Amino acid sequence: MTKKANLALMLTTTMLVAGLAAGCGNHASSEAVTQKVDSSATQSAEASAKSSADQPAYPRVLKDEMGNELALPSAPAKIFAPNLEDTLVALGVAPVVQWSTGSRPKMYLQDKLKDVPSITFAGGLPPEPEAVMAHAPDLILLHNANHMESGVYDKYKMIAPTYVFKQANADLDSSVRIVGDILGKSTEAEQALQKYKEHVESAKKELAPHIQGKKAAIIRFNGRGMFFIKYDFFSGYVLTNELGFLPSQVVSGGGINLSLESLPDLDADYIFLINDAGTGDAYEKELTESAVWKSIEAVKNGRTFRVEGDHWLSGGLIAHMKVIDDVKGLIAK
Repeated sequence: MTKKANLALMLTTTMLVAGLAAGCGNHASSEAVTQKVDSSATQSAEASAKSSADQPAYPRVLKDEMGNELALPSAPAKIFAPNLEDTLVALGVAPVVQWSTGSRPKMYLQDKLKDVPSITFAGGLPPEPEAVMAHAPDLILLHNANHMESGVYDKYKMIAPTYVFKQANADLDSSVRIVGDILGKSTEAEQALQKYKEHVESAKKELAPHIQGKKAAIIRFNGRGMFFIKYDFFSGYVLTNELGFLPSQVVSGGGINLSLESLPDLDADYIFLINDAGTGDAYEKELTESAVWKSIEAVKNGRTFRVEGDHWLSGGLIAHMKVIDDVKGLIAK
């Protein structure tokens, strides 16, 4: 073979090898792209399946915590849930109408609910069925069993399917999950509960050096007098069951009414005072200007705090987190 022929053969072989290498490279790249697309498709399918799992099949029949049966013909979209607005907001849902004292709704939720109309529970009495019917709810959630005993449930169930809790605020883990299930928001419910748990654990670590072994009490003032907030729900539950304050024996062992005569027995290292929308000014002044108040160790140690906001008098994940943030700001600074 001539030198020229050898050179041509070498060039041809080199090009062939290069072409094969390029082909292999293109195949590998194509395979990688295919795997990436397949992976994305799989993730999308999994997300879709998870979303579908959250969506119950309709029509649907449920039993509430009181044993009442309710039928939902389709996914509820217009919800009336007085005193459960906190849970709805935590799940990313706005009610069709919100609870109000007659003068104002729950103020701590108004960043989310400012455009939602209010319905009056003046004097603690629920609105008449006609007032509720005007908002055409397709689901009503009642937060405690008192609504059964008072006859409210019997009236409201004629308006829309109605679910009654025994006491929703006494077990938020359960009630948030139940509402999430009813509304097809189970994923959001778990996320909200996890966020709350992380908030509590972070605060407990930060506050532990300040509150370990210390007792706390909350005194509420309104137009009727002075009262202790008990430890089984609302901000009282947050302080003891979530943050780790010890309960005062005076608060946990007796009634909720507070008098100046009983004040010397108050065994609390920290005292929080909340005036209900300014309605208890006279009683707050009577207490804080009294000699017996000024003689209490918590007062002398500068461990009494006036707190603002109706989240201290409300139940729900959002309310509880706001109470926790208030406590951190007051005693961990």
